[in-house]
Amino acid sequence: MRVRVVTDSTCDLPAETIQQLGICVVPLYINVGSKSFLDGVDITREEFYKKLPAFTVHPTTAAPSLQKFHAVYDALAEQGAQQVLSIHISHSLSGVVDIARVAAQETKSIVVKVIDSRQLSLGTGFLVETAARMAEAGNTVEEILIALTVQIKHSRVFAALDTLDFLKRSGRMNGLVANLGSLLKVKPILTMNDGHAANELVRTRESATRRLLEMLKQIGPLERLAVVHTNAPERVAELLSLASSISPETNLMVADLTPVIGAHIGPGAYGFAAIGVQTR
Repeated sequence: MRVRVVTDSTCDLPAETIQQLGICVVPLYINVGSKSFLDGVDITREEFYKKLPAFTVHPTTAAPSLQKFHAVYDALAEQGAQQVLSIHISHSLSGVVDIARVAAQETKSIVVKVIDSRQLSLGTGFLVETAARMAEAGNTVEEILIALTVQIKHSRVFAALDTLDFLKRSGRMNGLVANLGSLLKVKPILTMNDGHAANELVRTRESATRRLLEMLKQIGPLERLAVVHTNAPERVAELLSLASSISPETNLMVADLTPVIGAHIGPGAYGFAAIGVQTR
């Protein structure tokens, strides 16, 4: 392929999709005390979520190095690629895209275009898949960028958390708000839309599920839909059943979120990644 696609390990695409489309994935790091793990390489998601509540030191996450991106871009040039699209988790959530941009500017072997997905998880992953399929079909970078710009505007990711505790531990939420939420036993719902993260609180898990379905209906007709979760299989079964009644013709995927995201939101989270029907 003339155009190759690079992303990072937060995209949550299935391994078979990544392999089939020749997508290059640059892993982030998960640090637990003095130990460092490559996301998706050195620790499985099941293992991470099983251990997460018992970690005495809360995990932190780190972006790949400039050298890692340089190596990936140069390797693709050696394989015969003429251009690279490097698509990454939203700048509002991580510095990965900034590191990729510096690496792209410094790379001499090939032209690299870096894209802020303005999303996370499969919100990013669906963009990566679109880009890779268009590249495989022979589309130019300019044509792919037009399609991605439209898709970003129609992409949504939203999930209910089981607890505020992990946001508090990771430093991603004001401590006073986290304490109040724990006291009231509320269920936070986090949303991501076009680079803007927001949240709201509901009182019970049942209310959270109802609110997720309301948000899904508000998108309108769906082009793509996935259930996303952090080791919450019982919630997945429920959402699959409910979502299929809302959008029976949509092919439903399931993704267990990367530990890079799970370290901040904790186990038991569940929700949707969706793309509304696009108009260009």
